[in-house]
Amino acid sequence: RITVYERADFEGLSREFTCDVPDLHELDFGNCIASLKVVGQPWIAYTDPKYEGEPHVFEEGEYPSVERPNSFSALRLVHHELGDPQITLYERPNFQGAFKVVTEETNLAYGYFNDRVASHVVQRGVWLLYQHPGRGGWHCLAWPGERLADYKPELNFQARLSHLRPLQPGRPLVSARLLWEQKRVEAEREVLVDEIEGLNETESEQVLAASSSREYSTTLWQSFHFSNATSLKAGLAFTLTVEASNIFTVQKGRSESSTRRERVEVQLPAKIPPRTALSIQVLRKEVTLSVPVLLTITQNEAVRTEMGEYRSVSGTNICARYSLKPLPAAGKEQAATKGTEPASGAQREL
Repeated sequence: RITVYERADFEGLSREFTCDVPDLHELDFGNCIASLKVVGQPWIAYTDPKYEGEPHVFEEGEYPSVERPNSFSALRLVHHELGDPQITLYERPNFQGAFKVVTEETNLAYGYFNDRVASHVVQRGVWLLYQHPGRGGWHCLAWPGERLADYKPELNFQARLSHLRPLQPGRPLVSARLLWEQKRVEAEREVLVDEIEGLNETESEQVLAASSSREYSTTLWQSFHFSNATSLKAGLAFTLTVEASNIFTVQKGRSESSTRRERVEVQLPAKIPPRTALSIQVLRKEVTLSVPVLLTITQNEAVRTEMGEYRSVSGTNICARYSLKPLPAAGKEQAATKGTEPASGAQREL
């Protein structure tokens, strides 16, 4: 879409368009655009209605001012596929003589083909052709499938091309869905993070010297891996909703991993029964998990899918496991030292 404003810095009256506008005057917005914003595919603004006059290209981004304010009369959305551009330049008319295949922005002044082009064939993409190096001077557009046999009568541009570049596609929209039904638990283990002992040798219940609750640190490491065949370029960002409280942001080209640390409170037994030994183990359960991710990519009205993988090592589940072990009754210590087995204690997990 394109949003146009009647004043610089996105001020004044505005209009938003999502399809071609052959004549802005019919919508009461002709010859008044001073700034604009583009989301997605490029737009071309023309100085005359019905896509005539001088074209000005605006790729995705924000333009607080435009080169020719108050001069645009038509807007055209570029619908063409722009991801794999290619144009062939010929030294002579009718696609004769030496030729050069170009697939990216090129300053011909740095090579042997400067001011030598007389015809071209556009295989893919939309191209801007400039008269001077550094995107300077008069310029024109070349469209996919275009076969321009002679620059002189059609453009008055023969032997004047010095710079060219393909239009850049807008950023695709990416939605990500975790395929939980295909998840794999790769490893599970329990890690001892704390151990507390309490001993009550009296005949009455005693309060545990330790606090009845403690805080412990938890960690969640998570990462995203793109498939080897991904077409997504660096800088693209999207989110993975792992759960309501965990929305993981992925930006291709940066570190596609993160570590979250939180603190949780664990309740502990508050009292020790008479003549009992209390043993408390605080454990963190760590689970290594991998989940396939379906990426749905929408660009220029085309939809495609790719696969990725979400991985996590979760250490957020902390519990206290404790056991109570009776002490020998008073006067029976001697018997215990001679091999008397105490009754097995109960084990409990909070």
